Amino acid sequence: MATDYYELLGVPKGADDKTIKAAYRKAAMDCHPDRHGGCTDKEAHFKALNEAYDVLKDPQKRAAYDRFGHAAFQNGSNGQGPFGGAGGGGFEGFSDIFSSIFGEFMDPRAQRASAARGSDLRYDLELSLEEAYSGIEKTIAVQALAACEACNASGSRGHTAAQSCPSCGGAGKVRAQQGFFVVERTCPGCMGSGQTIADPCPSCEGEGRALKTRKLNVNIPAGVDEGTRIRVAGEGEAGMRGAPAGDLYLFVHMKRHSIFGRDGTTLVAEAPITFTTAALGGCITIPGIDGERIELKIPAGIQSGETIRQRGAGMSVLNGRGRGDLMARILVETPTKLSKDQRAILEQFRDTETGDECPASKGFFRRIKDALGG
Repeated sequence: MATDYYELLGVPKGADDKTIKAAYRKAAMDCHPDRHGGCTDKEAHFKALNEAYDVLKDPQKRAAYDRFGHAAFQNGSNGQGPFGGAGGGGFEGFSDIFSSIFGEFMDPRAQRASAARGSDLRYDLELSLEEAYSGIEKTIAVQALAACEACNASGSRGHTAAQSCPSCGGAGKVRAQQGFFVVERTCPGCMGSGQTIADPCPSCEGEGRALKTRKLNVNIPAGVDEGTRIRVAGEGEAGMRGAPAGDLYLFVHMKRHSIFGRDGTTLVAEAPITFTTAALGGCITIPGIDGERIELKIPAGIQSGETIRQRGAGMSVLNGRGRGDLMARILVETPTKLSKDQRAILEQFRDTETGDECPASKGFFRRIKDALGG
């Protein structure tokens, strides 16, 4: 079974590019074959690290790997899914079956489609915790190749049809004999499209697409978290001369919240209380992520560091129902400023202490006394 690329580099699945690069450099340096006298095991591990980094450093390959795993790069799929297409929805007609058996060079139609399809895009989207809780529709600006309006994506000045490339016969690739070997490369005449334009459009130089900034409305579901990836089909770069567009992948990043931390669907908050509330018990109020006020009952004798759980007051469940919990971590605060009367009351209380009020302290000092021989 192939090793998971993230585990191989020792990084979490949501790691950013900087973390992945640093982890790769450290791991590659530690197991470089030159440092281990040509050890075959180290050499194999070094090659595996390079393979993992080659995929994870590339946004397109990484998005495909996160979705399909190692199957995304098997059978020459180039990260387009286990069946060679971005949708991964299985074979479609005789062309795909023909290509899967005999290869792309034997099937010019599949080759042209692969070369002409637009690239996938990555967009990093930052959200507040409240937006992630409720879900939101966001308007984003994406600068990418879009269908050329001047030629209506045809690539031709007069909207005339493209002609089959004379250099490759429409295959998109050419072969050259070098001794006993046959070298196959992208056709320089049509750049892999299999077609040429007699009178190219001056706006897009015959590609049928031009750089443009588009505004898109995207729906973000409730419950997304750091590292969540959302695929928006068909909103990537436009394909050449009307070919299908790639996909847009949204990568979610969470802003730091002033009150809450997050662990999955659980919200975590620190709640300072006075030492009198800790001793006598009471009630405190904190704002919930949904805007509602949450009352937490403090039991008498609670200790600093203990937690109180409020069921159903946490984050929304992604693609599910209900909510997680809220965990309030209690911090007992010792007063730093006392009035004369308050000090007198506390001194009076201290004079009445027997040690039974604080069993942990009593037990600690008993152990100290025993350790010192009584």
